[in-house]
Amino acid sequence: MKGAAAETLRPEAAAIVIVDIQEKLLPVIAGREAILAGCRTLLHLASALELPVLLTTQYRKGLGPFLPELAELAGVEPVDKVAFSCFGSEAFRTQLGETGRKQLLVAGIESHICVTQTALGALDAGFSVHVLADAVGSRLEENHRIGLGRMERAGALISSVEMAAYELLGRADSPAFKSMLPHFR
Repeated sequence: MKGAAAETLRPEAAAIVIVDIQEKLLPVIAGREAILAGCRTLLHLASALELPVLLTTQYRKGLGPFLPELAELAGVEPVDKVAFSCFGSEAFRTQLGETGRKQLLVAGIESHICVTQTALGALDAGFSVHVLADAVGSRLEENHRIGLGRMERAGALISSVEMAAYELLGRADSPAFKSMLPHFR
């Protein structure tokens, strides 16, 4: 199902995965303010369209908790993991399986490590993967670009938060679209 990335995003099929936005790691990430803004918009979109959200932390004991502001907005408890890929966590796979969703919108850090390995794991498991380039990042911009390229070559669709949001919203006359307008300005 590696060609599935080309299918149109549909609210009933989509879930949001935000990887490792943690207090101790975030300060060294290039473009962190834009990444946080993108993640906030994604979480508002999740609320407007009732999309499931999965959050993860990488070794919470060492890298600290998921950013409280985003965790509160998501309203879900992050899954802690030690594998770099979210798919290396049984708890994550179980949570994701319970959603029944097959399209993943992926955001988080770091692009070239946990985000890439999660995208590869999702592709291997038959998911359609949309990596939101403006909501992922790394400590070094070069590693961010390399990670995006690797994921795209593997079959992930590289997109943006706004592109994915408008695709999921579908039309301008819906209450969900109207509720999202302030987050696009």
